[in-house]
Amino acid sequence: MATVTTAARLHFGFQNLSLAHERLYGGVGLALQGPRLVVEAEPADVLDCDDAAEPYARRVLDVLDVPGATVRVRERFPRHVGLGSGTQLALATLVAVARAHDTTADARTVAPRLGRGGRSGIGVATFESGGFVVDGGHPTERFTHEPPAEGDWEVPPVVARHDVPADWRFVLVVPDTDPGRSGSAEERSMRTAIERADPGIADQVSALLTRRLLPAIATRSRRDFGGAAARLGRLNGAWYADEQGGVYRPPAGSIVEHLSDAPAVTGAGQSSWGPTVWGLTDAGGTREAKEAGYRALEAAGVGGEVHVTAPRNTGASLAEDE
Repeated sequence: MATVTTAARLHFGFQNLSLAHERLYGGVGLALQGPRLVVEAEPADVLDCDDAAEPYARRVLDVLDVPGATVRVRERFPRHVGLGSGTQLALATLVAVARAHDTTADARTVAPRLGRGGRSGIGVATFESGGFVVDGGHPTERFTHEPPAEGDWEVPPVVARHDVPADWRFVLVVPDTDPGRSGSAEERSMRTAIERADPGIADQVSALLTRRLLPAIATRSRRDFGGAAARLGRLNGAWYADEQGGVYRPPAGSIVEHLSDAPAVTGAGQSSWGPTVWGLTDAGGTREAKEAGYRALEAAGVGGEVHVTAPRNTGASLAEDE
């Protein structure tokens, strides 16, 4: 039996959504230690699979040209809350089934055939090696108004990667609200945002990334990193405001505001389409930051969960039982 363990990621935003610039997208994000995803697989003659992984498992069998597998998702985290569960589940299923059949599969190469890594390469990169990652996006000339066929792309290249300091902690506030956008709804929203995107915002993001965010992670400055990541999220929100009902998707804006006011928290923002909100603290501020997360939920008038997790600086792990 092969067991793959991976975990969530944060997506702070993109470098560019304007067709006026040479490269499109360019994701920025990092890997977390939790919440975790654990997938087990054993060889079989037919597919016997948990519902959560079934769509990916069927594609994996085709990609690997194997007859079947028994696939079980032993741990998982919620779908469509901004933590990247889809890509982690797809790639964990791929690697587990491959090893169960005594072969290997390269996650980056196969991801497009599983429908993953089309816009952002952050999920694939954090599955591979963890850490803080910036990807290079795609040539804008390849953009089409209709979505490309699955597999008709390559995962964006990693252009920068840094380990995240081990004593940093991320508070994750997950409100009880409708899931974030995914699938065809996400595709439509992204394409509408691209067609309207202000190229000046991309210029601001570029300066922010090179002058503040990358130096902050390289020098391990938590305060500078938190502020720069929060600013990157706000700039991205200006592109999405018409699509998600504001710079942040409600009720994320209220949660971000109240979480940012907590003394233990340095920077807060929305991950991807939300509704998850992140805040940055350190090991000493864990308790206070978690309490601030619950106060932020209360102030927003919603229930939800609050987790505190460390960064993850390694890729997904693979274990095999004889």
